[in-house]
Amino acid sequence: MREKLASFGDDYWIEDDAGQRVYRVNGKALRVRDTFVLEDASGNEVARIQERKLSVRDKVAVERGGRTAVTVYKALIGLRARFTIDVEDGAPMRASGNFIGHEYQIERDGRVIATISKRWFRMRESYGIDVAQGEDVPLILSITVAIDSLT
Repeated sequence: MREKLASFGDDYWIEDDAGQRVYRVNGKALRVRDTFVLEDASGNEVARIQERKLSVRDKVAVERGGRTAVTVYKALIGLRARFTIDVEDGAPMRASGNFIGHEYQIERDGRVIATISKRWFRMRESYGIDVAQGEDVPLILSITVAIDSLT
């Protein structure tokens, strides 16, 4: 995944481990709140990632099929950086680690379901996302985009 730089609209591609473009993050420019659309390689919307304003905690909702699938909240207090991920139809998740440096994990029920790391790449603006077998890849990618927008 490409780190957000000063690109207009924050559009970027997500490639698989073979270098094929599989998802595009379409940052909607000139909006009151941050909005990103995760699209498949054909341009079909897979998820909408949207910042929620006017709340006590910073949060971003991931919508799929017109419904909120997950809501990502930044922790209010704590020595370690972390995020809480409320899943609409499932067990909650949490993310912890170094978010600015793109070195963190997403866990559910005490099990790591995704590892995000910049160390795997030589290019400074890239980082990798390793998703556990059987997990919902587009949802994990959307959560990663949400966390990136909150950091």
